[in-house]
Amino acid sequence: MLRLRSILFNTLFYLNLIVRMLVLTPIYFIVPRKLAFEIPKAWARSNHWLMEKIAGTTFEIEGLENIPETGCIFAPKHQSFWDTYALLPNLKDPVYILKRELMWIPLFGWYVAKQRMIPVNRAARGKVMLKVMERAKEEMAKGRELIIYPEGTRRPPGAEPEYRYGIARLYRDLKVPVVPVAMHPGLFWPLHTTMRYPGHFKVRILPAIQPGLDPDVFFKKLIEVTEKASDELLIETARNNPDLPLPPTAVKRLAELQGTVAT
Repeated sequence: MLRLRSILFNTLFYLNLIVRMLVLTPIYFIVPRKLAFEIPKAWARSNHWLMEKIAGTTFEIEGLENIPETGCIFAPKHQSFWDTYALLPNLKDPVYILKRELMWIPLFGWYVAKQRMIPVNRAARGKVMLKVMERAKEEMAKGRELIIYPEGTRRPPGAEPEYRYGIARLYRDLKVPVVPVAMHPGLFWPLHTTMRYPGHFKVRILPAIQPGLDPDVFFKKLIEVTEKASDELLIETARNNPDLPLPPTAVKRLAELQGTVAT
């Protein structure tokens, strides 16, 4: 039954995306950019409904009051496709730095371009990266939330953190608050499988790290506060979902944490 529910959810998830893009495209490209953003936000809400009703997965968000009213850098953990869209309804006007290859996808790339997302060639250096920074400053000046995943790519829950220093450079140059976000959607929407597991988890939005710190000090603080919250949520999520199959990385990290408590 669990596998059937996972197949049904995945089928409806992608149908929901394709049908909405096809049906709502005329409206999306006619209305102003900010108003058009309500279409992907509504899509995200509908995915939450599908996940709850079909996969049996629910979540709650803590710390929404920690999101600044002005522009900021939003720095979530990245574990699954879920966290690429899930928080859209809770942000005013987010902007992503994303792989330029995504801009080449028909229709999807056009949607992304309208929202003035910032494409980047990951292999680029020098002038190209300066242009990315200029674009980021331009969008941040409009009060937008810049979403960037500090580890750069999806990591399984409990895995050894591998933060990239690029976020420290953004923090230094953009001079805006950075909002760390801890969560474990990867326990319910795991990597490299079509399985979707039922249960409940929390998204914890942490207090913003204000601008002005030395980049090295900021980088260390970002890792410390994010990983501390991640460990707390991993313990809580595993305890509250006893039937949830945990990936090896989560099992190993839980054992390490339990050993630390025991000593």
